[in-house]
Amino acid sequence: MSQTVQTTSLQTKVMNWIAIAAMIYLVLVAVGSVGDGFKLASGGSEGAKAIFAFASHPFVALLLGVFATALVQSSSTVTSVIVGLVAGGLPMSVAIPMVLGANIGTTITNTLVSVGHVRNKDEFQRAFAASTVHDFFNIMAVMIFLPLEIMFGILEKSARYLADLVTVDANLSMKDYNFMKVITEPGQSLVKASVSWLEPLWAGVAMIVIGIGLILLAVTFLGKLLQKALVGRAKHMLHSAIGKGPLAGILSGTAVTVMVQSSSTTTSLMVPLAGSGVFTTRQIYPFTMGANIGTTITALLAATAISGAASEVALTIAFVHVLFNVFAVALIFGLPFLRDIPVHCAEALARTSVKHKGAALAYVLGCFFVLPGTLLLAIR
Repeated sequence: MSQTVQTTSLQTKVMNWIAIAAMIYLVLVAVGSVGDGFKLASGGSEGAKAIFAFASHPFVALLLGVFATALVQSSSTVTSVIVGLVAGGLPMSVAIPMVLGANIGTTITNTLVSVGHVRNKDEFQRAFAASTVHDFFNIMAVMIFLPLEIMFGILEKSARYLADLVTVDANLSMKDYNFMKVITEPGQSLVKASVSWLEPLWAGVAMIVIGIGLILLAVTFLGKLLQKALVGRAKHMLHSAIGKGPLAGILSGTAVTVMVQSSSTTTSLMVPLAGSGVFTTRQIYPFTMGANIGTTITALLAATAISGAASEVALTIAFVHVLFNVFAVALIFGLPFLRDIPVHCAEALARTSVKHKGAALAYVLGCFFVLPGTLLLAIR
């Protein structure tokens, strides 16, 4: 009987890992399809390029990133889509602010989780502060690095340097070396064949829509599958590392998020711990910064699906996501006069929200939906 149970458990684990591999493959196919679709649509009509024309201003692109990620609740998904669009011709000046905005938009999940503690004032105050410290850190990071990027291009230049190190000489044929393209080609061909009956413009648009849909599907199921495969280990790391100091918190946040590929998941796991008083906002704060770094692996993985000359720009935008989060942690947490600002802001907002319950709702709706949506409509 015991042997039968062990065999069944092993089969379940094997099937789970096969499903994980399938979801990773689907992400790669989907990103390649988004890039191919954007190329086809923009080649078929100048009108397709106008889709992003109104986002030529960095602030508008930033709001697009916030709004899009707040809707789908996955910065991994949005940045993977951006990687595909960059490969298809989306300007880097639009893509980089969108990536920065995606970091802000993804934090709404753990803020909503904190509402589960609303019946107990003390628990709600602790939980809400722990959830919004992630918001304030990301907002602060964008306020610092977006102006620096506009003036000096430090993220793009650094990312291009890294992309140059890992890509093959552009004078060589990338098709001869890109084994990932060979692997994903059958899947991308199926997507192309499914829309081949349409005019080029609409075929391209359809490929973009299908690609985005597949990314949403794959990332959602990938997160759930990885949680089943690794959640025991991830929870152990979370509980054992948060209380060991800031560096341990950052490293464990990075490691756990790489494993489950969702910063929303890892940061949301901490909110009940804060609400129950197991950890303080200050202890959880470094973990959230590590989660920001860990979630960037999806975009790097997605960039491997791009071949040819576009592979370098795809890798560049993926590295922008990584470097933005690494630089933000190094700067904000590294400088004592900046380090505690997100904690103080989160605790102040939590105190206000306990006194006025409507403040919490107004913050969530206003910060993530109403304000970005209104500004986008007004600017357009």
